[in-house]
Amino acid sequence: MERRTEMVLKGKMARFVGFGCLVIAGMCVASPQSASAAGMAALENTDCVKCHANAPKDVEAAGGKHKTEVTCMDCHDGHPPNVKEIIPACSKCHEGTPHFKLDGCLSCHANPHAPLNFKFADDITAPCLTCHTEQKEKLDANVSVHTELACSFCHAETHPMVPECLNCHESHSADIVQADCNRCHEAHKPLAVAYGDDVPGLQCAACHDSAYALLQSSPAKHHDVACVTCHQAEHKMVPQCEDCHGTPHPEGIHSKFPKCGDCHSIAHDLNNWSEKGKPVK
Repeated sequence: MERRTEMVLKGKMARFVGFGCLVIAGMCVASPQSASAAGMAALENTDCVKCHANAPKDVEAAGGKHKTEVTCMDCHDGHPPNVKEIIPACSKCHEGTPHFKLDGCLSCHANPHAPLNFKFADDITAPCLTCHTEQKEKLDANVSVHTELACSFCHAETHPMVPECLNCHESHSADIVQADCNRCHEAHKPLAVAYGDDVPGLQCAACHDSAYALLQSSPAKHHDVACVTCHQAEHKMVPQCEDCHGTPHPEGIHSKFPKCGDCHSIAHDLNNWSEKGKPVK
């Protein structure tokens, strides 16, 4: 009888000790808020790395504001077994803009510990436009093949990945490299060709080779004038001779020959007439 009583007491003690271990374990995994309310020891941010090696590494390497603005315990309120639902919704912190109202955050931001390291799915445009409205406005106002493409067709793989034009387009000439493309063609309105006053004539020659060849062989002063000096700012802009030269001749000459080319031929090949006697009328 005594032996049986002793065994029962040992069993109860074992269950009590086991229960005590669970309580101790519970004390080790309580969040600061719940621990304070229950009078238990609280988790600290320095505890996380003891078990979770990869997440802190990701945050350290590419956490962005998840590294600088929040801590582990700001996002994860507690730990199993006391708290079972420890993965917060993105909307817990991210709100107030159209982008944060999108569903399926993890389809792009697959790793919340490195939120800006992500890849796009195929044919994504609408989510991009919640932030990049200016680019869409340019594409719609300047219709081209680019208008029909999904954002992710060009900006694939990572964000903010900017592709090289030469990935899809052949260069106009061997003298034009990737760094030169944006001097004339803005990607979101590629047919609205505009340029600064530093574009060399050799780049214009890639398309306008005949005009450039005439200019280079001309003995006139126009030989030394850059293409962009006359054809300013906007592609296909053709200046009037008077814009630079005014009316240098007597009024009678200008009345008889109202078009400068009647006497001087074309601007790229001044005063070089293929037919003898021209331009006398």
